Amino acid sequence: MARKVTASDVALEAGVSKWTVTRAFQPGASIAEESRKRVMEVAARLGYRPNLLARSLATKSTQQIAIFVDDFANPHKLPFLENLTAAIQAENMVAMLININQHYDHVQAFLSADQRQVDAVILLGTDFRDETLRDEGLISANPPLYVVARESMIDSVVSVSCDVQTSMEEIGSYLLEKGYRRPGFMSGPKTLSTVLGRLRCSKAFWRRHGISDVPELPAGCYERRAGMLALRNYLTATPVDERIDILMCENDILAIGSLDVARSEFGLKVPADLAIVGYDDIDLAAAPAYDLTTYAQPIANMVTVLLDMIKERREPESAQLPGRLIVRGSA
Repeated sequence: MARKVTASDVALEAGVSKWTVTRAFQPGASIAEESRKRVMEVAARLGYRPNLLARSLATKSTQQIAIFVDDFANPHKLPFLENLTAAIQAENMVAMLININQHYDHVQAFLSADQRQVDAVILLGTDFRDETLRDEGLISANPPLYVVARESMIDSVVSVSCDVQTSMEEIGSYLLEKGYRRPGFMSGPKTLSTVLGRLRCSKAFWRRHGISDVPELPAGCYERRAGMLALRNYLTATPVDERIDILMCENDILAIGSLDVARSEFGLKVPADLAIVGYDDIDLAAAPAYDLTTYAQPIANMVTVLLDMIKERREPESAQLPGRLIVRGSA
């Protein structure tokens, strides 16, 4: 087997020092352009590739970012992951995806990522428990934590999310203008971090307009079948003349499950009998079969802000960015 080409081999062939070879592969390093060009030509001819592990020991940066994901049934995750991983790779970093599940919790995942000396950990809308992170002492430890597509209740943990208060104001104002007066809300997982979320802001909007009774339909998780079950239970238990006339769902996949049940099992006309609104604007929301009114999160802008913080081009502080209301036939 051929011996792997080293920096010393390139240095000898190019007539420069090993240190010059190292600097030639470091963006922004101080080196004469002629020397850099000569090193690159020799490196290409010999098939040399710099040892990133060795470089990380010197720079104390592995250029690796860990991403924690738990709800893979939520189709909003895929386009977000696509944007996030593409942005990470564009920065010459590597994304490490960690699946949080019943056998592998956030604490285990964080300790594993820390042992691999990642530069940062991103919690992508995961159902993390703030109290667990506090109790385990992970908040003040390295690597730094960032939350994206969800709010954080911990001051020291930076989050980048869609502006939930503005989005609920826009959705509520539109529905109020259309004449809806009996709102309900379908919620997802229950953790402390949802206290500042869409449910609270939605109820606050209606309360300011004299409507204090907003039934909550708990789905428990972000899955289509969970949305189906939550609405099925509500419609079965509630007399027709006491039912809500508009259902705001915490995300699109719950709304799609609700639409399936409302139409196929109860024969309801949407939006005449029951209007339904989602949140995220996943690809399926625009399908003619659903034609779902929803709220689009600014994925690209959220990813840009997050990466600017990780790369220290922006101060690390929580940011809420504006999204966009998309009106379709379901409301």
